[in-house]
Amino acid sequence: MELTVAITGASGAIYGHRTLLHLISSGVVEKINLILSNTAITVIRVELGTDLRDADGRKINRWLDLPTDSRLVQLHRLDNLAAPPSSGSHPQAGMIIVPCSMGTLGAIASGAGTNLIHRAADVTLKEGRTLILVPREAPYNAIHLENMLKLARAGARIVPASPAFYHRPQTIEDLVDHLVHRLLDQFGIPHSARTRWGGGE
Repeated sequence: MELTVAITGASGAIYGHRTLLHLISSGVVEKINLILSNTAITVIRVELGTDLRDADGRKINRWLDLPTDSRLVQLHRLDNLAAPPSSGSHPQAGMIIVPCSMGTLGAIASGAGTNLIHRAADVTLKEGRTLILVPREAPYNAIHLENMLKLARAGARIVPASPAFYHRPQTIEDLVDHLVHRLLDQFGIPHSARTRWGGGE
């Protein structure tokens, strides 16, 4: 399975990082196309303490605890509209934008994208593939809600970063992983059943 993962500048960079780690460890994802917005790089540095400015494949691999020569994760420049995710003829299962800023969400909803994240999302929708958007904002205004409704009607799946507590999380990672497992469920990717609802038993 091949997927595209984009991380944008909304707060919640840990969601993107943990999503990548779980996809890597799943054993079923053979390639990940990674796209970082410029603001995401700033948020990752502020929230996670990792400097990905001028990142290349080796730096990304170190961030994800992969061998430095691994080709599993392919980093694409935001301005590279010739990258594989920008073409519908390039086969892949879908795309996850985690977290998804309201600016990115609005650009995709308008169809007037100007970078690789916007273009890849547009291609995912037009090809009928799974597009998952993880908004992390509060409160939502009417424009945010209208854009989400427009995208949901176009086929996108809106999975807000809303934590659950029935699995009795003990750490921030427990909270984050619950959402990440929901994202993996959208593609049928196996993961720990620890955060699944068990009927209150």
